[in-house]
Amino acid sequence: MTDQVPEGSYAAGRRVRLPAGAERPISVFVNGVPQEEGADFRIERGSVVFTRPILKEEAVGLARWTAMFLGLFGTYRTHETVDIEFRRDGQPILASDLPVEE
Repeated sequence: MTDQVPEGSYAAGRRVRLPAGAERPISVFVNGVPQEEGADFRIERGSVVFTRPILKEEAVGLARWTAMFLGLFGTYRTHETVDIEFRRDGQPILASDLPVEE
């Protein structure tokens, strides 16, 4: 896979901090798609580190927002979200749309 970034998006980074107290088993999802430890990410010093950058949508300007509001066209930029399912004190927890870091 290439690290090519589509127009209107940017590479936000490759690292997401694990929530405090996160215990295994840990499942990682990008846009709801399960990721495989070793192939797609590794866990390192309290963070999930991806093998590729996570992409986020650039801010939408006023003109584009107005055109979308009026229904003239939509936006089709890449915007990935990272969710992590883990256990804390034996209880399953899902943390959604976690911030991505360099």
